[in-house]
Amino acid sequence: MQEAIDISDVKGVTANIVCDRFSDEGWVTTSVSVPSETEVTIYVNRREFVSILCTPSKLNCLVLGFLYTEGIISGLGDVTMMRVCDEESEVDVRLGKKEFELPTKRRLTSGCGGGSTFTMQGQRVESSFVAAPMDALSLLKQLQEQMELYPVSGGVHTSALADTTKLLVVAEDIGRHNTLDKIQGECLLKGISTKDRMLLSTGRVSSEMLLKAAKMETPIVVSRHSPTSGAVTLARDLGITLVGYARRSSLTVYSHPERLGRSPSGVPLTRSKIRTQGTQKNQLR
Repeated sequence: MQEAIDISDVKGVTANIVCDRFSDEGWVTTSVSVPSETEVTIYVNRREFVSILCTPSKLNCLVLGFLYTEGIISGLGDVTMMRVCDEESEVDVRLGKKEFELPTKRRLTSGCGGGSTFTMQGQRVESSFVAAPMDALSLLKQLQEQMELYPVSGGVHTSALADTTKLLVVAEDIGRHNTLDKIQGECLLKGISTKDRMLLSTGRVSSEMLLKAAKMETPIVVSRHSPTSGAVTLARDLGITLVGYARRSSLTVYSHPERLGRSPSGVPLTRSKIRTQGTQKNQLR
C-alpha cells in the first residue's frame, strides 16, 4: 500500500477540516483537506492599493505579476523594495518613482478569488510562434502530472507557461487569474521571457485572463474548459490563438487556428509545414 502523504507542511492547504459525509452507506464523520484562502493587501509607496483573495503561496510572485500585468511596473527595475509580511497578510512595495499616481478605476473580475483589475484594454500580440495540436495536448498532460495542491485538496486552478515541449513555470491558486500573475512574477524574478510562449490553464478563460496573456505577449492560450464570449472576442482582436476543451486527443480552436496548423483552405498542415510556416513568417518580420 502506498504511504500516505504528509500534508501538514504543504503551503496552500488547510488540513484536518472535520465534516460529515453522506453516501449509500449512510453518514460518517471524517476529516479532509481544503485549499487555504487569505486576503492579501498590497501597499504601493505607503498607499493601500488593492486587496486580493488568493492561495498563500508565492506571494512575492503574485504581487510582482499583478503590478506588471496591470501596468504599474514595467520590470523589476521599477521596484526598489518589496516586503512580504505573512503574519499581517500585507505586501509593501516601493517604486523608484515617488510621484507615481496609482489608478483608481477598478473592475471586478469573474475569478473565483474575487479579484479586480484596473486594465480595460489589451495590446495586440504579433508573433510567428507556432505549435502542433499534439504539442498542446501533451503539455496539458504534463500540467496535470505536475499539480501539487489539487491532488491533496482539490478546489484550485493550475496554469503553466510552456514552449512546445516542456513546462517552464507552474502556478496554483484558488483564482484562475492569480495563477497567471504568479507565473508572470516568477518569470520576472528568474529572467524567463513570456514572449512567444504558450499559456496553459485548467480553468475557463475569461476576458481578464486574455488581457493578462496579451500583456505577457503569449500568442497561444490553451484551457481544458470553455472560454467566455468576451475572451473569444478579445482573442480575435488581439491576435491570440484561443483553445478550449483540450482533452485527451481533441481540442477546439476559437481564434487564429493557423498557429496550430489549420490552413485557410481547411486542409491540415503537417508538423514540418507548421514549423516552416513559422520560420518564414519570422524571416518576413
